[in-house]
Amino acid sequence: MRLLGLILVFILGPLVELYVIYKVGHAIGAVPTLAILAADSLLGAWLMRSQGRAVWRRFNETLRAGQIPHREILDGVLVIFGGAFLITPGFITDIFGVALLLPPTRSLLRRVVERRIGARAPGRDERIRRRARQRYDVDGSASEYDGDPRRARLER
Repeated sequence: MRLLGLILVFILGPLVELYVIYKVGHAIGAVPTLAILAADSLLGAWLMRSQGRAVWRRFNETLRAGQIPHREILDGVLVIFGGAFLITPGFITDIFGVALLLPPTRSLLRRVVERRIGARAPGRDERIRRRARQRYDVDGSASEYDGDPRRARLER
């Protein structure tokens, strides 16, 4: 099923983009169509740069506050994808790119992605929860542990 989805995205997607470009070019002319595509690529690069800086600034502020920057990391990924969509020539990809780069729509899309990631997150399966409760040694940090945390600290 996923293979079929990829085939649709990578074959039908560009064909639909070419069809839309052709129709717009037929309606307004080839030169204005190319000018619009070039202008929105430049606008996309500028918007990606400004939004990327804002996300990077929030990322650093969150780290300085001693928190984990979950939201900022996801925002950074969405900004990168949005910029890639805007730089790619085509009107349909531009719509997706703008949606990913503008903060209000990016916030909505981020919530959708968070829900999808949360549904697949470890811990939802009992088998994974049981495994998480077991004690594991991390390479290079192994020490004997008998269950008494005071004794484990004294032995180090």
